[in-house]
Amino acid sequence: MSLLGKAGRAPAAQESGFAAHQAGVNRLLASYRAIPPDANVRLAKKTSNLFRARARTNAPGLDVSGLTQVIAVDPEARTADVAGMTTYEDLVATTLRYGLAPLVVPQLKTITLGGAVTGLGIESTSFRNGLPHESVLEIDVLTGAGDIVTATRDGEHSDLFRGFPNSYGTLGYSTRLEIELEKVEPYVALRHIRFHDLRELEAAMVAIIADRAWDGERVDYLDGVVFTADESYLTVGRQTDEPGPVSDYTDMDIYYRSIQHDAKQPKRDRLTIHDYLWRWDTDWFWCSRAFGAQNPTIRRFWPKQYRRSSFYWKLIALDHKYAIGDKIEARHGNPPRERVVQDIEVPVERTADFVEWFLREIPIEPIWLCPLRLRDAEGERPWPLYPLEPGRTYVNVGFWSAVPTVPGQPEGAANRAIEHKVSELDGHKSLYSDAYYDQDEFAALYYGGGTYSSLKKRYDPDSRLLDLYSKAVQRK
Repeated sequence: MSLLGKAGRAPAAQESGFAAHQAGVNRLLASYRAIPPDANVRLAKKTSNLFRARARTNAPGLDVSGLTQVIAVDPEARTADVAGMTTYEDLVATTLRYGLAPLVVPQLKTITLGGAVTGLGIESTSFRNGLPHESVLEIDVLTGAGDIVTATRDGEHSDLFRGFPNSYGTLGYSTRLEIELEKVEPYVALRHIRFHDLRELEAAMVAIIADRAWDGERVDYLDGVVFTADESYLTVGRQTDEPGPVSDYTDMDIYYRSIQHDAKQPKRDRLTIHDYLWRWDTDWFWCSRAFGAQNPTIRRFWPKQYRRSSFYWKLIALDHKYAIGDKIEARHGNPPRERVVQDIEVPVERTADFVEWFLREIPIEPIWLCPLRLRDAEGERPWPLYPLEPGRTYVNVGFWSAVPTVPGQPEGAANRAIEHKVSELDGHKSLYSDAYYDQDEFAALYYGGGTYSSLKKRYDPDSRLLDLYSKAVQRK
């Protein structure tokens, strides 16, 4: 489908959005043609939410500067056309004006819609809405061959539509996505439920997902935090239009600390829908503590505009560039630390098994939990490059820190152990961070049999883009 055809059917007030988008696409195509034929094609972007090394190249990147806007919103159909490099921060700001939100809003503001679809994303609606790519109706993709094709579930490029999720830009880059939206209320009422046993927490997740309710109240949002083996929480949220006081975790109070309590009854809280969707961004979950931002004295003078994940990411980038952390460790006579920044999924019935193992073997806390089920019930594994089973509940486990290295152990020893355990429990690992699989194991896990090779041959026949193993695993 051409953008001109789409704009021709849009209201006059939205036609300018499609016209501006087309201008951005034209700049993108011009930048593609300017890249030497023997150079890898990559994005020219200043920000990233990836935690693995990027390939080094002196070639110019793709100009995506015109692909950062919400193109149009249809409040009656509850859909939006969105440029691929639009951040969720900008997308949510636009859709909330209509009382609507994307079906899944990943936790960090600078994650882009295109990035969440090609690299997967998750949040507390995933137990009922699946993953971001499942709410995509159609997608325009600049392929490695330099063509822009429109992929839908049943069209000529349905193979690309199904194979795009978890391809991480190795088949092409999204320029426009049409996505479903859902109605949201102005507030979210929260209950933080404490558990002293991980098996009880696991059973509670199963029950909540089956009933879409807890203790007589509807559940619209569900995630959890594990602090220790005997202190863990599920947070259930219910949309509401009832007015009343709300909490603010963008100032001195810290959201994840507000979850903790000793009472037998759940602790209650309320947030605006906007603040709920971004509750984790202010302190990058809990990772801002590494920079002192949770110290009350420092926090009081830390500018609010810099209490956000994108700023902390810049601090991390400086650390990586100058090895600041390793130098500090060396001054104390300690070896460098190993970065363990990962999200994995295991079947819900293996959640306690994995978390108990993790707490014994990997000295990182807290841990984030987020259950998910695919919306799409077509076929045994409808998204071949990340083969979750329809009808089966999984739990995403997120952990983001560093651990001491042990002399004599191989590089990435902790990450390797995690990969082995996840495979043992019939789980999967996201590819936004360090990976250590050998090529055969990686292909078995992420290539969908011969699917990836077929897609690569059709949409990137000259290998202008890196292949998935090179991009996700090999160091450059």
